[in-house]
Amino acid sequence: MNLYNIKHPEQQVNFAQAVRQGLGKEQGLFFPQIIPQLSHINELLNLPLVERSQKILSAIIGDEIPSETLNVMVKNAFTFQAPLEKVEEDIYALELFHGPTLAFKDFGGRFMAQALAAVRGDGKITILTATSGDTGAAVAHAFYGLENINVVILYPKGKISPLQEKLFCTLGGNIRTVAINGDFDACQALVKQAFDDATLREAIGLNSANSINISRLLAQICYYFEAVAQLPKEKRDNVVISVPSGNFGNLTAGLIAKTLGLPIKRFIASTNANDTVPRYLQSGEWAPKATVATLSNAMDVSRPNNWPRVEELFKRNGWNLAELGAGMLTDTQTEETLKAMHKIGYVCEPHGAIAYQVLKDQLNAGETGIFLCTAHPAKFKESVERILNLELPLPETLDKHNKLTLLSDEMDNDFAQLRAYLLK
Repeated sequence: MNLYNIKHPEQQVNFAQAVRQGLGKEQGLFFPQIIPQLSHINELLNLPLVERSQKILSAIIGDEIPSETLNVMVKNAFTFQAPLEKVEEDIYALELFHGPTLAFKDFGGRFMAQALAAVRGDGKITILTATSGDTGAAVAHAFYGLENINVVILYPKGKISPLQEKLFCTLGGNIRTVAINGDFDACQALVKQAFDDATLREAIGLNSANSINISRLLAQICYYFEAVAQLPKEKRDNVVISVPSGNFGNLTAGLIAKTLGLPIKRFIASTNANDTVPRYLQSGEWAPKATVATLSNAMDVSRPNNWPRVEELFKRNGWNLAELGAGMLTDTQTEETLKAMHKIGYVCEPHGAIAYQVLKDQLNAGETGIFLCTAHPAKFKESVERILNLELPLPETLDKHNKLTLLSDEMDNDFAQLRAYLLK
């Protein structure tokens, strides 16, 4: 598999290099030179999740990783299901929160850990990543206890839910967590500065587990196929998928699935008040505002890192960006949507609720809608219980970590401090 740096197309790497490196020159994102057209899509959709995913990822990655190795990687990563639940007539929820950290990022985080273990070589590795909520837990649990791999996770202090924080800041061992006095964009900027520091990068074997890493992105493609596979066959012709969008890796993976041949009519990018992309699609002007804190904190991103990959896909496929749906919800609208969903018998959380409502607003007659539920409602226990006036039982995983002591360090938004911390 060959990939190129979107910013500097002359920089080309193979899959192993892209996984180990994370980012290219000048923080450029790696992107596959070729995305194959899969034949026999219907046959693929008849297969179980793991077997289908093995075939999809093998077609993309090629023979760089032996098929026996890749099959084991997928089997070890995808140890849980992603059920499609009917919420109302022609609208379904793809539940991506049945993994060990109760969030969609378990798919990408666990596959990346398998991929890195397969291609790492002999050098030391430090995973440095920023999280707005769920990435931290998925990465921490995927890499916890892996030999000679250290993990440092930055997150915005006070801007993720207490249960999210407990899930990944209580592990210790090879997992270090740092609460940054700033927002997610500040955390992301610190990660980028670290990658721009060649001396630091070399000294600690720097890598990233954000959705910028190609291995995470490829893993996420697989659950779009799983969503369509679970639909009744007569409903597969006009599928519209609404994606709760923060850093836009999830949407990128869906667009790659469509490029591979999965029959998806169109996508909708659903955001909260950090609506840089919906405004851009409407006005043509890229005008990020200061990030604001919302109920759907994992989407509190005003400068989405993966957006260049989205534009690259549209350009390469000859698609028109005007075909990409988009919409946003305020916190007040999100609360109203959660209540409306509860009334029809579905308990959701803020990110999924936004994706549901924007889908419902834009779905046309004859279309089948799927919205992505990216986290278990209990990960947002305080807000969901307050809004719906109910008590949510904690799943065992959350309950266990909720009783543990936080092990995080605290740091100002200062790269010199972070650099010294990483070299420690």
